[in-house]
Amino acid sequence: MSETVLLTIIIIAGISIFVSLSSRIKKLENEVRELSSRLGKPSQPAADTQKQNVTTETPQVREYETPKNTELQEIKTEETPSLPRKDWTAPVFDFFKQNILTILGIFTLVLGIGYFVKYAIDKNWIGETARTLIGFGAGAGIMLTGHLLKKNYAVFASIITGGGIAVLYFTTTIAFREYHLFSQNTAFIITSLITLLSILLSYRYNSEILIIFSMIGGFSAPLMISTGQSNYPFLFTYLSLLNTGMLAVVFLKHWKSVGWTAYIFTSIYLFYWTTDHPELLSIVFYMISYIIFYIFALQEYLKKNTLAVSGILMLVLINFSSLTGLIYIFNELHYEPAIIFPIVFALLNGILLFREYGKKSFGTAYSVFAGITISLITLAIAVQFKTHLITSVWAIEATLLLFIWKKTGHRIFKTCFYILFPLVIIAQITTWSAYFNNSTMSIVFNPVFLTSLVTVASTIINLFLLKNTRQEGKQADPFFENVFALTSYGIIYIALLLEITYHMSDMPWAAITSTGLLFSIYYIFVLLLFRKKLDIDKDIQTGMIYLFLFLLAAQASFSMSAVVTAVLQKKLTYGFYLIHFLHWIPLIYIYRNAAPETGFYKTKLSYWVISATLVIAVSCGLYHIYILGTVRDLSRSYEAQEHFSMLYLPIIWTILACIFIYTGLRRNSSEYNKIGFTLIGIMILKLYGHDVWEMDNVSRIIAFIILGVLLLLGSFTFQRLKNIIKNMVDQKDDDVKE
Repeated sequence: MSETVLLTIIIIAGISIFVSLSSRIKKLENEVRELSSRLGKPSQPAADTQKQNVTTETPQVREYETPKNTELQEIKTEETPSLPRKDWTAPVFDFFKQNILTILGIFTLVLGIGYFVKYAIDKNWIGETARTLIGFGAGAGIMLTGHLLKKNYAVFASIITGGGIAVLYFTTTIAFREYHLFSQNTAFIITSLITLLSILLSYRYNSEILIIFSMIGGFSAPLMISTGQSNYPFLFTYLSLLNTGMLAVVFLKHWKSVGWTAYIFTSIYLFYWTTDHPELLSIVFYMISYIIFYIFALQEYLKKNTLAVSGILMLVLINFSSLTGLIYIFNELHYEPAIIFPIVFALLNGILLFREYGKKSFGTAYSVFAGITISLITLAIAVQFKTHLITSVWAIEATLLLFIWKKTGHRIFKTCFYILFPLVIIAQITTWSAYFNNSTMSIVFNPVFLTSLVTVASTIINLFLLKNTRQEGKQADPFFENVFALTSYGIIYIALLLEITYHMSDMPWAAITSTGLLFSIYYIFVLLLFRKKLDIDKDIQTGMIYLFLFLLAAQASFSMSAVVTAVLQKKLTYGFYLIHFLHWIPLIYIYRNAAPETGFYKTKLSYWVISATLVIAVSCGLYHIYILGTVRDLSRSYEAQEHFSMLYLPIIWTILACIFIYTGLRRNSSEYNKIGFTLIGIMILKLYGHDVWEMDNVSRIIAFIILGVLLLLGSFTFQRLKNIIKNMVDQKDDDVKE
């Protein structure tokens, strides 16, 4: 009981201090007013009086201040165009910085009242009915306090009133759930009246903050009085009425945050209903919500014939979120055709598109309606071919956001694109997992690959949109652009590779790996072939060439050896092996064109890597041809391998070394000369260190004679070319002197 007395004393002391401070402030205001009247000036607040005193300086000071003020005005005038570029989150942070103490204060007060009531309950001071009455009284008292303060402290009063509304909501919830003082219908009527009262107060006070409190309470009310039994028709009838009221308030007061709050809560409720218990009746409420929020998105367009940034974003979200729910319901209930929804939405947006076209207005609104209409038609085609819904919707929506950013320049759409694109990747990976769960999908025309085609098409469009954006001089972050480009190339690559390997899953593993490597080689080759059109960064091109050479070396050595083994085992045909010699086409192109044009030869390492790849490709290719041409049984392959390694491989390396040396002399490249001589050195070490001791006498004689002749011819050619080149250089110098 002593604790209660202490609490009462503290409350009384706090009220006394507040009253004392208020009386002193009023006394000071009266003194200022009297002083102002004596001076013959109109009364004004103390803050204004201080400003006036500052301005009544000596003439000299005023003379020096005038140019400064003019300069400040000029600076402000110059900075005015940059105001629209202000971060859209700035007002939110400004609000919290200015009102954080008020918010914390009302939150603490509500908790304090709650703990006090709980303490009184624990002590059995009051019964359940009295507790409820105290709660309603406290909420009404807080709201009355906000009402009394609204004239001079509008924002502070709105937050105080919002806290009172929260107390009323929680009191109703506790009285219904815990004390069972009234039925669910009565609880619903009370919460509806609280919501209506809060909306009327918001309109009366002209407070956007208060109506957000009201909307949150209105949408939370069904959860507060829920008994666990789903009554979706009643719930969404209530939500539709609430959203209709929201729409009226938005058009009267132009409060966009209210509409966004309603959209978020409505979408959560709709998606929960859709996943919990899909039924045809939910389609009606989807369409009602679509119409309400579509009108909300077109608010600026209907009034001023322009589309605001928030309106464009709402158009994108409401179209695709509604389609996701509607098509999902049709698929779950096995109704046809689900394509009707994207077609209807496309027609609606198409009407607005033709309206802009008829006015010969090809601005932002025209681009937005055109992008949405085309995206919906594309989605309709995807739905018709039974693609995976979420993946297709997100992929098309991401491309639409990037297109709108390109047309409007508002970074919010690019930010949304970068947020949505990782979700597209996650959804696509989930879609690809179906390859491991199905064994009878048709070639190309299966849901997984058709979904991949939608993602691939949208990814290619994204790449070209970003390329055009860079060409138009718009700002871009090179790091994120390069990461996005590499990720996009990876998505396309994996989508095609998985489809190929899925339909080859019955073939030997050697066939799958070699085909995958050959596809990878040609995929990089195509990217390098169209590198200028794709505007691929030079560093990325260099990385692609290194990756290409690594894959080709792996394919020519390890993978082709596995294929040769499978051919000898009669698991694969000779024709399958010969297909893999197609890797010479991209290798020659990259060696002659792509590598020099991309600056691949800037480092010495590049010469050694590409030369090593050529040596591996030639050596392994001739080795495999020799094995397949001389061996008919796998058990004899080891002997043929040893014979080729000791007799023919040194000859092949000697010829290649001579070619490298010749190339180095012709191109005046010391690196090729080093590579040629290094290869000769490796060949000689191999010959004299190992091979010569394993050969029979006849093979040893043949090998030494052939290698000796080749080395002599190479040396003679080297000396002759060296003299020819020296004479050509001397002749050129003489011509210059003359």
